[in-house]
Amino acid sequence: MVSVGILGTGKYVPERVLTNQQLEQIVETNDEWIVTRTGIRERRLASSEEATSDLAYKAAQVALANAGLTAEEIDVIIVATITPDMMFPSTACLVQEKLGATCPAFDLSAACSGFIYSLATANGLIQSGVYKNALVIGAETLSRITDYTDRNTCILFGDGAGAVVLGEVPADRGFKSFVLGADGKGGELLKLAGGGSRRPASVETINNGEHYLYMAGNEVFKFAVRVMGSAAEEALEKAGITKKDIDLLVPHQANIRIIQSALNRLELTEDKALVNIDKYGNMSAASIPVALAEAVEQGKVKQGDTICLVGFGGGLTWGSTVLKW
Repeated sequence: MVSVGILGTGKYVPERVLTNQQLEQIVETNDEWIVTRTGIRERRLASSEEATSDLAYKAAQVALANAGLTAEEIDVIIVATITPDMMFPSTACLVQEKLGATCPAFDLSAACSGFIYSLATANGLIQSGVYKNALVIGAETLSRITDYTDRNTCILFGDGAGAVVLGEVPADRGFKSFVLGADGKGGELLKLAGGGSRRPASVETINNGEHYLYMAGNEVFKFAVRVMGSAAEEALEKAGITKKDIDLLVPHQANIRIIQSALNRLELTEDKALVNIDKYGNMSAASIPVALAEAVEQGKVKQGDTICLVGFGGGLTWGSTVLKW
């Protein structure tokens, strides 16, 4: 089987910025409280004309350019999202049309773990010889499912998209391991109840706020602190390397305290992690690919570096991968 790696990265974040100071005018909160508990100072919000496919398309264009490939050379498109433009067609099909590609395209739903799940899926498709090049995108417009009267959740989320192009790389490079996990018993802790076949849209679901994201913050926090470190450690073990071999950790950007907990468990200093939660908040499936694209832009990734990506999300789900750049 061929070795699969990342050929190019890209990101797009909307122009509109929502600061903590602006949130103070909307709900009962303050900048110090938000920064102390989450590490977030501002987040980006899509304009009224932008949907998830628009953000994904712009990130994909950058990733393709950086990979030196055209849309016609992509064999499959996977979009990780929990905020699709619509129930169907898939956001991936909408992106395919925008790009002018002709390949298969589908969405993958694993919340904030969706990008890692999608990488594992694309990696398997290329390794097995089904496809040669894959475009994997994590894209969200979480502002569309956020209740801006709920002070516990509205401070956390932002919009954005990150993309990578996967293809064959030298045998000593590329993905070395994947760890994916799920625990459906925790499904009630982080969900969007309204709009599906269980609770189709109605006056009742709208009045109950069921079309907004719900999160049991304390329980999700405890789960995240536990699983972020353990998933990364398991991926390292499967790859046959140690904590000391990590050159860069790219964690899901949900809460600065969760990231710091993972760093402590992995015995890594803060300079070994890409942290941008202060600028963007939690962008769910877009969080990790945007952070990875910024790491590349900032020169924090060099040829031969060992990188660990790790995240967690609704489901409950988690995922981690180790790759040699």
